[in-house]
Amino acid sequence: MSHPIPNFSIDLSGQTALVTGASAGLGLRFAKVLAAAGAKVALAARRLERLEEIAGEIRATGGVARAFQVDVTDADQLIGLVGEAEAALGPVTILVNNAGIPDAQRATKMPLELIDRVLDVNLRAPYILSCEVARRLIDLKLPGRIINMSSAAAYDYGGNGAALYSITKAGVVRMTEALAVEWGKFHINVNAIAPGAFASEMMDGMLERLGDITQKFPRKRLGDPAQLDSTLLFLASPSSEFVTGTCVRVDDAQHNR
Repeated sequence: MSHPIPNFSIDLSGQTALVTGASAGLGLRFAKVLAAAGAKVALAARRLERLEEIAGEIRATGGVARAFQVDVTDADQLIGLVGEAEAALGPVTILVNNAGIPDAQRATKMPLELIDRVLDVNLRAPYILSCEVARRLIDLKLPGRIINMSSAAAYDYGGNGAALYSITKAGVVRMTEALAVEWGKFHINVNAIAPGAFASEMMDGMLERLGDITQKFPRKRLGDPAQLDSTLLFLASPSSEFVTGTCVRVDDAQHNR
């Protein structure tokens, strides 16, 4: 087999990417980056008006994007979302499971409703979406890329009242590893990204609750979402063809505090 030198490309022309949690934070950045690399992008979240604004911004720069309102705790909506995105933009060949919520409470004080919601959003929804996307790709005999958003908290629980969040994000890593094995023969790569502390709406709430946590970090700073672009594009692109079942930690050595 002959490969170009260097064997590297982030051209996503002809691909359709579905991004959950695309109305703000990392998901918004991911959607714009994938569109800039040539992918048609399906933006999914609860805030339809906000999604429509973002889709308009992408189209204004020459990209292709559509907005889809979804509650990721509703399995029927998740399955329907994949079909709607496919009908509008073509088969989903890149899935970014980005939607997630924190718990921000001690384990013994969490109401059952919050426990269920954190599990549903952070773990159940990515699993259901991944399976639906993979099923369709297998039927169509198409390769694909699934990128799950984990967290540095999957490896390092700081004890600040987010135990279930940490547990679900560790579950995302194991889900990534297991599904990569099951779908490898179908050329569906499944990988994860575990960001450290990055500027986002979720992080704003944590800083309000805990104070300036950056002073404990080696470089005393939060990440900028733009610093995840390269990892996202590598895992979404043909360049990562031999990479599956891994979780890339992007945390600025924050775990070494």
